[in-house]
Amino acid sequence: MTDHPGKEYEDRLGQAVEAAFAALDLDAKARLLAGQDMWSLPALPEAGVGSLVMSDGPVGVRGVRWTAADPSVALPSPTALAASWDPELARRAGVLLAQEARRKGVHVLLAPTVNLHRSPLGGRHFETYSEDPYLTGAIGTGYVRGVQSGGVGTTVKHFAGNDAETERFTVDNRIDARTLREVYLAPFETITAEARPWGVMTAYNSVNGTTMTEHHELVTGVLRGEWGFDGVNVSDWLAARSTGPALTAGLDLAMPGPQTVFGPALAAAVRAGEVDEKYVDAAVRRVLRLAGRVGILDGVGPAVEPGQLPAEVDGAAVAREVARRGFVLLRNAPAADGTPVLPLGPEPGTVALIGAAAREARALGGGSATVFPTHLTSPLEGLRAALGEEAVTFRVGADPQAELGPATQGFDLHAVCRDAEGAVLGTAPVPGGLVRWVGSDLPEGVTHDTLHTIEIAGTYTPPESGRHTFGTRGLGAFRLTVGGRELWSGTQGPGPARDPFEAFFGDPTERATADLAAGTPVDISLTYVPARRTDVPLEGVSFSLVHLLPQRDADELIAEAVEAARQAETAVVVVATTEAVESEGFDRTSLALPGRQDDLVRAVAAANPRTVVVVNAGSPVEMAWRGEAAAVLLTWFPGQEGGSALADVLLGDEEPGGRLPTTWPARLADAPVTVTTPTDGRLDYTEGVFVGHAAWERAGTTPAYPFGHGLGYTDWAYETLRAEGRTVTVGLRNTGTRPGRETVQLYLAPPPAAPGEPERPAQRLAGFALAEAGPGESTEVTVELPDRAFQTWDEAAGGWSHRPGRYEVRAARSAADPRLTLALQED
Repeated sequence: MTDHPGKEYEDRLGQAVEAAFAALDLDAKARLLAGQDMWSLPALPEAGVGSLVMSDGPVGVRGVRWTAADPSVALPSPTALAASWDPELARRAGVLLAQEARRKGVHVLLAPTVNLHRSPLGGRHFETYSEDPYLTGAIGTGYVRGVQSGGVGTTVKHFAGNDAETERFTVDNRIDARTLREVYLAPFETITAEARPWGVMTAYNSVNGTTMTEHHELVTGVLRGEWGFDGVNVSDWLAARSTGPALTAGLDLAMPGPQTVFGPALAAAVRAGEVDEKYVDAAVRRVLRLAGRVGILDGVGPAVEPGQLPAEVDGAAVAREVARRGFVLLRNAPAADGTPVLPLGPEPGTVALIGAAAREARALGGGSATVFPTHLTSPLEGLRAALGEEAVTFRVGADPQAELGPATQGFDLHAVCRDAEGAVLGTAPVPGGLVRWVGSDLPEGVTHDTLHTIEIAGTYTPPESGRHTFGTRGLGAFRLTVGGRELWSGTQGPGPARDPFEAFFGDPTERATADLAAGTPVDISLTYVPARRTDVPLEGVSFSLVHLLPQRDADELIAEAVEAARQAETAVVVVATTEAVESEGFDRTSLALPGRQDDLVRAVAAANPRTVVVVNAGSPVEMAWRGEAAAVLLTWFPGQEGGSALADVLLGDEEPGGRLPTTWPARLADAPVTVTTPTDGRLDYTEGVFVGHAAWERAGTTPAYPFGHGLGYTDWAYETLRAEGRTVTVGLRNTGTRPGRETVQLYLAPPPAAPGEPERPAQRLAGFALAEAGPGESTEVTVELPDRAFQTWDEAAGGWSHRPGRYEVRAARSAADPRLTLALQED
């Protein structure tokens, strides 16, 4: 099918929209613009409109219930997808997610997230793609095309300037017009033009003094007016703060419900003469058009008929491919025989696998991106499946989880819901010990009115002997028992919160300890009476059992790991961040790895010259030891198949395909932007258009690894570079001994600025392409340089200005590694 329905369909859709619209009175129209619950709009049978269902992404489709009872395929983090530099792979990931959405009865996916990595401290960067607007736009375009080819809508988010988490509900980001256009709006513009998304989500924050849900200039003026966006504008959850100003600015849907600024409040505002009904009518028509496109409007079929849907895909296979294609090989030094340490080969001998994250890898980022897959394959499971149990020795070495975390390894838990008389209303699985039921997420047979207590019950089989620590997270009354013995009971009340959702979730709190023996199961019970709160706008239940393994002497753990490494032919150390480091709702304050992981890497690398470090993090971390390890492999948050994909790449069955989508600092202090905390509610983007690699080049500071960096398992010679107009062709040859894939990057360096012209970055990413060839084979890739690469935003004129002159085209392996250059005259 085409990326967007044709004129014939749009004509039929328009007729169906008008027929439905004619059947609606003011109250019904107002109801259609507000959530009836957490995830859906009301059905309007009188107009032939079904209930539109939305669900969080972007790495999986959670559905309308945040529960493991309805599992989802879990893809790697968006940073991993962007690291593939492959819009076609992003499209295929979108096809899978559309398939998942249809299976779960979801019409609109709340994704992709295309905000930028302005600062490495952004806590939610794992959920976004890149520091570069061109790469972000390309990957986002592929993703949207894939999802919508499956008949499911997307909402490109968060429009705009939601580039950090600190005070995200209230921060006023001050961004000049040129920077907005050339950097932060650019991915949204690209995706709107090339993929025609059916939805956009407006952000919590303000831009230049106006909250985005009321930003008429950017929503109605730019998005709808200049770019021709014809889809639905939905608020981020709880972002809409007004009725009239939000509607007249261009907001169509205020989510969630039923407490919302639209719905009955909107109908009342119209009757009071505060809002012109024409704005209601325009929004209703846009929502009806979306309902038609996804197939829930009488009188017109969906935009993608069942016979046009893409072929079914294997979710696990796609997740595994995205993972290995996103892995970035940062370093691969020669071993004693002069050959690189990686790949290890199919028979690598003994492997010492080290690090708590190897046993329990972090597959997903925290917050609304979380889904519950049917399984997660850890590095330990992946390598043992590939090499056999005896070939892989595991040692903890160091644990990044130095504080209470999810109850995962060894726990088998479920929730039992009871009414005030103690009768069981319903049950549900709770992997990780987490109950998070918002709105209608409750288990079957349970309502908020009848629910009195929830018990997390089950067994725990400790992987280690010693003193285990148990705790709770949430607000309400608790009773904790382990092995039939009550360890603690009490009540947790609300405290100061940085974020409204944080107040809802509460903080992890230590409650009790118990001495347990490895391999001996014990019964676990945490009974909870929810706090009835009126200051939280969402009706729901959120609490969890949290746990910390026995904290053995850190030096002793490292010594055990060193001994295992010394006896093995290869040592693989897995280091990681935790939910306390990278998650939605807060920004980072440091790029340091938690715990003693840095010390562990140094000690193991000193003991075994064939030490490979695997970095399990969604965004940059400091790696002062990077020159001491033989190889460094970045796996991001690798999704449910991460362990299997890791075995594929380490053993050489597959090549690590990734290139960095963001510059990797050696130290936080080197990063051009390190401030994400507003001053008096305001955050000034004083760096202007110099973001990401453009900022690093301007500062003249050398990062640990530049934007676009990444190694494969073969070598490439860049041999020819030619241009016909703006069509650039690069010829290259695989000079290694293995087949491989190369990411050819084209950077465009502008001529010196004429007097009065704005300063431009020393170069910008203007295109890229993937080349594949066997050993000794030559190939060519062709890239068309876009108009925008030769333009700047002229604030005085209020438009784009063409910048003629003599440009330099650089065919490169990274932003810092040009291989061939040519001059290009732009008239």
